[in-house]
Amino acid sequence: MPAQGRKNVRGKAGVRFKAGYTRSKDKAMLRNVSSELIVYGKVTLIDKVGRQVQREVERLITLAKRGDLHARRLAAARLRDGIKRADGVKALDVLFNELGPRFKDRVGGYTRMLKLGPRRGDNAPMVILEFVE
Repeated sequence: MPAQGRKNVRGKAGVRFKAGYTRSKDKAMLRNVSSELIVYGKVTLIDKVGRQVQREVERLITLAKRGDLHARRLAAARLRDGIKRADGVKALDVLFNELGPRFKDRVGGYTRMLKLGPRRGDNAPMVILEFVE
């Protein structure tokens, strides 16, 4: 007899439905972690996510080096607005006022990934993602 009734419930047929990891959840996670990296300068995460965030942040810094209004609007569409420093400065302002001029003469490679050991709970490979210089 096929499983019927409520979803994501263990029973005779095991777990009937398990929510998948969708593109929208992945995009939201990348926006959050990219904004945190820009605001705080360093973030600890798993290796796979670190490579995705590194690629995203490199593009954002390239936009910040351009510095025009169109680049600012493109970057604002990719960053989370609610993440701020203790002094109230938003991620977009940090990107264009501090990181853009800081990496003006650098052609690429704005971030580095330092490998840590595996995570204690699930043995996932952990990295620290931070800005160079």
